[in-house]
Amino acid sequence: MKKYFIQKSPFVVPTTDGKLIEEHHGKATTGNSEISIAHMIAPSGWSEPFQTPEFDEYTYIISGKKQFIIEDEIVILEGGQSIKIEKNTRVQYSNPFDEVCEYIAICTPAFDFTKVHRED
Repeated sequence: MKKYFIQKSPFVVPTTDGKLIEEHHGKATTGNSEISIAHMIAPSGWSEPFQTPEFDEYTYIISGKKQFIIEDEIVILEGGQSIKIEKNTRVQYSNPFDEVCEYIAICTPAFDFTKVHRED
């Protein structure tokens, strides 16, 4: 029995906002509820509603810039930078910049849409 698994066909999460989400490991792809790892590409002008997730989220920016509004503070990350946002923190993710943002998102426990608590 192999002690490893190579992901060759990540689950592409359907979106309506132009964002590419490829889950490599997590609930949707491998049934792992402990961690999710996703490759993301957020187009210029993209944003999500505020949310207060029940999981920690780590973001590593590969290229471009991404804006975070964490509670009441605006934080902007650029390529080569990373951040950890603790669970139960109100946050909004966006890319208000003129370039695409490519990044990796890791959630512990795994991303679960029923536990993200997006605001209307």
